[in-house]
Amino acid sequence: MTDLAKLPVTVVTGFLGSGKTTLIRHLMQNAGGRRLAVLVNEFGDVGVDGEILKGCALPDCPAENVVELANGCICCTVADEFIPTMEALLQLDPRPDHILIETSGLALPKPLLKAFDWPAIRSRITVDGVIAVADAEAVAAGRFAPNIAAVDAQRAADDSIDHETPLSEVFEDQIACADIVLLTKPDLAGPEGVAAARAAIEAEAPRKLPVVEVTEGAVDPRVILGLGAAAEDDLDARPSHHDSAADHDHDDFESVVIDLPEQDDPEALAARIEALARSRNILRVKGHVAVAGKPMRLLVQAVGARVRHQFDRPWAPDETRSTRLVVIAEHDDIDEGAIRAALSA
Repeated sequence: MTDLAKLPVTVVTGFLGSGKTTLIRHLMQNAGGRRLAVLVNEFGDVGVDGEILKGCALPDCPAENVVELANGCICCTVADEFIPTMEALLQLDPRPDHILIETSGLALPKPLLKAFDWPAIRSRITVDGVIAVADAEAVAAGRFAPNIAAVDAQRAADDSIDHETPLSEVFEDQIACADIVLLTKPDLAGPEGVAAARAAIEAEAPRKLPVVEVTEGAVDPRVILGLGAAAEDDLDARPSHHDSAADHDHDDFESVVIDLPEQDDPEALAARIEALARSRNILRVKGHVAVAGKPMRLLVQAVGARVRHQFDRPWAPDETRSTRLVVIAEHDDIDEGAIRAALSA
């Protein structure tokens, strides 16, 4: 099989809540005649993003073409989960024209690229491109792009500082691995914030990268599909903090699932989530909520203290109305009892 016959795969990486699912939903709805398949990797036991995308099923990407791997980094479960899943997607009839992989927001993309060298799939697929999705407001605020000069100054003054924060490493690895960066939520960042975010990305990128501003994931698919990067053959140009490590883990991060009763007031729940994020440094909250007296299910998505919620679909007749929220934070910030108490108050 020649390189031209390989099935292209686009890897979509980016931090928690940066807009990866919104981007893929837009691509599904604007496939331009391509038959798509989607692999979603969730961090946490409750799959939210995969269910959102299955709800967007269209003839070019039916629900059965959306596959979810939950509770694990796909590059840590290559033999058991990732390779069999990719083989199953390759065997779909009709065969997809393009596969989209949405990584967990905590994923390091380079180990995933290395998985494409496995004998079972390397002759049949190629990484068409790696798309890094970055939240302009968050990057401009410096939450995921540390001041390298300041870190170096601290390191020089204190021998105990021998590494950067896990969040900065994740962000930097995602940018370093990318072929193109999509800068989301530019309206929230404003012109000065967008300029600051662009400068931060340029400072982290090991090579010149195109940076494209997008709102609500709306980008012409021709801009990001069909790049022909063959990223699996270009690993040396994509440096990582973990290049010298034999493996990697995600022990720096942890998730808990909080089950709650039906809620009377969505706004009050959103306020509790916002307060929780501020008081306990929570990175991400997502899940579904049963609202008393409402036939629709409430979808909740929070990035830090920024909370969004909307009714996404009716509860199915055979479906149990329930409220389940996934809460993600750095390991030391997870206290299940305190989180449960805060959300139940």
